[in-house]
Amino acid sequence: MERFFKPKRVRSGESSNEPNISEPVQNQSCVELNLNDIVSDPGLRKSVEKFDISLRDHVRREYLTRGPCQPIGHMYPKTSFGQQHRSFQDIWYQKFVWLEYSISKDAAFCFWCFLFKTQNKGGRYAEDAFTKTGFNNWKKAMERFNEHIGAVNSCHNDARIQFESFQDQRHSVSNVLRSCGREIDIAYRTRLTAALDVTRFLLKQGLAFRGNDESTSSSNRGNFLELFDWYSQRNTEIFEVVNQNAPANNQLTSPMIQKDLAHACASEITSVIINDIGDNYFSLIVDESRDSSVKEQMGVVLRYVNKEGRVIERFLAIVHVSDTTSLCLKDAIDSLFAQHGLSLSKLRGQGYDGASNMRGEFNGLKALILQENPYAMYIHCFAHQLQLVIVAVAKGNIIISEFFVYVSMIVNLTGVSCKRRDQLRQIEHDKIVALLDSGDIISGKGKNQETSLARPGDTRWGSHYLTLLRLSSMWASVIGILGNIQDDASTSDNRGMARGLIDRMNDYEFVFALHLMKYLLGITNDLSLVLQQRDQNIVQAMSLIDTMKSQLQDFREEG
Repeated sequence: MERFFKPKRVRSGESSNEPNISEPVQNQSCVELNLNDIVSDPGLRKSVEKFDISLRDHVRREYLTRGPCQPIGHMYPKTSFGQQHRSFQDIWYQKFVWLEYSISKDAAFCFWCFLFKTQNKGGRYAEDAFTKTGFNNWKKAMERFNEHIGAVNSCHNDARIQFESFQDQRHSVSNVLRSCGREIDIAYRTRLTAALDVTRFLLKQGLAFRGNDESTSSSNRGNFLELFDWYSQRNTEIFEVVNQNAPANNQLTSPMIQKDLAHACASEITSVIINDIGDNYFSLIVDESRDSSVKEQMGVVLRYVNKEGRVIERFLAIVHVSDTTSLCLKDAIDSLFAQHGLSLSKLRGQGYDGASNMRGEFNGLKALILQENPYAMYIHCFAHQLQLVIVAVAKGNIIISEFFVYVSMIVNLTGVSCKRRDQLRQIEHDKIVALLDSGDIISGKGKNQETSLARPGDTRWGSHYLTLLRLSSMWASVIGILGNIQDDASTSDNRGMARGLIDRMNDYEFVFALHLMKYLLGITNDLSLVLQQRDQNIVQAMSLIDTMKSQLQDFREEG
């Protein structure tokens, strides 16, 4: 009868009022681990006993993969013991491999006892000082550590035995598969390899696994299943293993398997990034934005120098934040660092945009981090500053400000609907075909591509320059589509606006401003593109800015 019942997944930490017996599809519960509950800092962890009993081995494997929290190189705070000042020492990690340090509590913990807290034969549990509250009496640290290890039958040694047994490969999944036969092992690995290849492709392309609908109908099966079928059909042997001979409960195509594969790829990539950073210094780049579901998301990028001396930028995570205040962003960064075992004392640079919550002198995110680490120098992105300066200067001139207002009106009116955009593309296409027939332009790879008017944005690098380039190259087509709007628009407002814009485009002042700003923005756009290169440094950036200023000054005097 159990095959007629289907479990309902519940996130770890959520309560379930359902009885612990087999029930129909709506009622039975199967807890799912939330990886956000796996925290590297031992002072912020949730004990293993608080997880559902079915998840505890999974939790232990996750912590075993990350290893004990040992922030080597951290600036440990000193504590007064009479007239002496003592602190935690990195050298203790070498003698006590089980030792952990909590940055949040400035205390030491036992990694083995945390994972396998048991009773000894006398009925005594492992002490809370090394599993819950933490130990911070640095004056007698070595003596207390040895006392914690205790005798052969101590709680610590019992936890050590269980820890070593848990690592025993004889009980691993791979060994069980080998015991069932080499053919089963090969078939399973073939299916798993195919699923991983499909997962890697979807992750690299940024495609959804199940599309816009989680329906299992054949018309909308999702990208994962469609690509999985296509991949398996490329090879007859793979097709037989994946589709025909695979057990019904081992297809590796369920939504939970897809999610596990994606999490596994993300965990491996993150682990490689953290190991590549090691104990080196690094910089932090943060920006927040609202996604399509109207949730504030904070993107975190780390910049560091690897062992080969190359500057590396790596995307670390996207973190959901309840609001964009500096305190909320700081808490999110602290939690992310604690989760991955990163120390704020190793931070040497921070780069954000110019918003007040980021660069505020007293309460901004920059100031909050500088209070804890005065060496984390803040640098506002030069390319972003250049764009903001250009926009501010342009708006300070009445003629240029009015010019960009009319440009925005032209872009909005010609691209307000798909019908008008298609008409603009068709007019431009007919013009290019006519020029090709007359021999005025030549064809070739990458030439005469289909284009449309780009919408300018104050914070998008080079967007104004791109808009002016498109408007200049599609001048006749834009006037043509405005003429169509003047003749065929359903409202008198649109007809009047189209006529006014045509008159404005035929005005000398508008044309002069177009060519002037196209030349000036061409100079600044070249600088903006260079400033966005990864191998750029502060000395080269200042030199490039001086060169651009000289070009602008020469144009002002002699242009």
